[in-house]
Formats: sequence, structure tokens, C-alpha cells
Amino acid sequence: MPLWTWVGLKAGKATTAWPGRGADGQEGVYGMPRLDATRCQPDCIGCAAHCPTGAISAAPRVALDYGHCIACQACVEACPAGALQTSSDWAFAVRDRDDLVWREDGRPGAPTRPAPATGTFAKSLHIRHIDAGSCNGCESELAALNNPFYNLHRLGIFFTPSPRFADVLLVTGPVVEAMRAPLLAAYAAMPEPRFVVATGTCAVSGAPFAAGYGGGGGVSPLIPVDVWLPGCPPNPAALIQALLVLQGRMPVRVRGGRYEP
Repeated sequence: MPLWTWVGLKAGKATTAWPGRGADGQEGVYGMPRLDATRCQPDCIGCAAHCPTGAISAAPRVALDYGHCIACQACVEACPAGALQTSSDWAFAVRDRDDLVWREDGRPGAPTRPAPATGTFAKSLHIRHIDAGSCNGCESELAALNNPFYNLHRLGIFFTPSPRFADVLLVTGPVVEAMRAPLLAAYAAMPEPRFVVATGTCAVSGAPFAAGYGGGGGVSPLIPVDVWLPGCPPNPAALIQALLVLQGRMPVRVRGGRYEP
């Protein structure tokens, strides 16, 4: 018996049973910061002043847009009152962009759209990934989807090299000028019905690159987006959750900027 076969049999099954049960592989990691505006001090703008992407504004009222957040934790470190705290909240995939905006009055955003009518794709998806100017952070997390622990294929989700065979266009990067035409060409080549996932904060909003000479404003100015997934980068479990949200196999956990465990 070859040595690698014996080692594999001895080690046993490495793939997690998540999301049905078991570990998601993200225990103890930092997620998006949580905000408790009731603890904010009057006239304090420390968090907004230290946010590198403009995700937080403090006047006249505190506001937080997770679509611009890169989870750097700078706001947590700068907050003198503990209004911003670290968390392990990572499942931030939403179907409505407004749900990524935290509202002080606690009102939800626009009514969440139902899952797209994936029909025959409800348990099988083929993905075409487009790198539209990413720093390669999201690509590192995407590569982990096919490792033994996550084993994306077990969920009936596969990557394809051609947009003509794809159901989903998964876009990373802020969509720099040089990638606008290739992105539009890939989207046009996809058969109907077709779906788009804006993956990573820069694909959601362009942050933190939107202000740069070569930066872009994200995916939505060019093509319609079905699922928004911020993060810098979103981890493998978040990527899986976003795809299952698209299929209606997992619930949206963020409404009105508030995370629902």
C-alpha cells in the first residue's frame, strides 16, 4: 500500500460537515466590528477620523457602512468609550446593499429580496471568477474552498474557466479601468439566468481604492449584483455562505447593519 494511502486512511475524513453541523473553521478569528452607539461620547469623532475607508461618519449622527469596512479594527482601537468592539461576525452576505448600512434608529433597510429564482441551480452552481483588480487576498481565500476541509464540490458548487458555462459571475477587486471591458464581456457571454456576487469590500464599494487614479467604484455601477459580500478578504466560510444565500440554502444574517447570530 502506498504510504500516502495509509496516511490518509489513518487520518480519516478531513472535510467538515458544516454548514449542516460541525465547525466552520473560523473559530476565534476577527470579523466585522460591532457598534453600540449608546456608548458614544458627545462630539467624539475618533472612530471616523481613524477609519481608512470612510466607512464611519460621526456627524451629525454616527453611521457605519459595512460595505466600506475592511475589518482593520482601527476604529475599535481608537474608540475611547468602547462603542466599537471586535467580534467574530463574518457571515455578511446580503441580497440588498442597504442591509450593510447600520442605522442608529434600528430600522431595517429595504425589504430583503427573496432568493433569486435559481431553479435547477438550487443545488448546483458553476462559477466564473473574474479578478477585476484584486490585491490577491480574495483569491487566496477562494483557493481554500477546494482544500480538504471545505471541499466546495460536496455542495454541488464548481468553478468553470468559461463564462459561457457559468451560472454565477464572482467578481473580486474594485473593477479598475483596464478590467471594465473584460468584465462586461464576461457578463455578456453568460447564458440566462445569470447571477453576480460582489466579493470583498473593494468589489462592493471600491473601498479603499476608489479614490486612487487607477481605482474603481466596485461592481454595481457596471452590472447588476445579486449578492454583496464585504470583507478584506472574506474568509472561505463567508464565501460559501454567500453562495448558499444566493441559492436560498442559507439565511441572510445581516439586516439594517445588525448581525443576527
